[in-house]
Amino acid sequence: MNEYDALRDFLKQQTRPELMLSFDQIEEIIGASLPRAAQRASWWDSLRSPQEKMPQREACLEAGYVATRMPDGKGVRFRKLKRP
Repeated sequence: MNEYDALRDFLKQQTRPELMLSFDQIEEIIGASLPRAAQRASWWDSLRSPQEKMPQREACLEAGYVATRMPDGKGVRFRKLKRP
């Protein structure tokens, strides 16, 4: 189990097609501080370098969401993946 399992479980419970969470809200969900790297857009971008396995990206994808850091750098947008 990794700390991002809590984020995965939280996202799995969501029914909205899109939601935004601040970094503070994400830290509350996972019960830990995010690393400094979380400020970088590439750290969240689920569609960039999919061969790179990163636990936070995997958690989002397993929950059926893609994550994108907000342009203001203060949070993350989660969008539900379109299922064929």
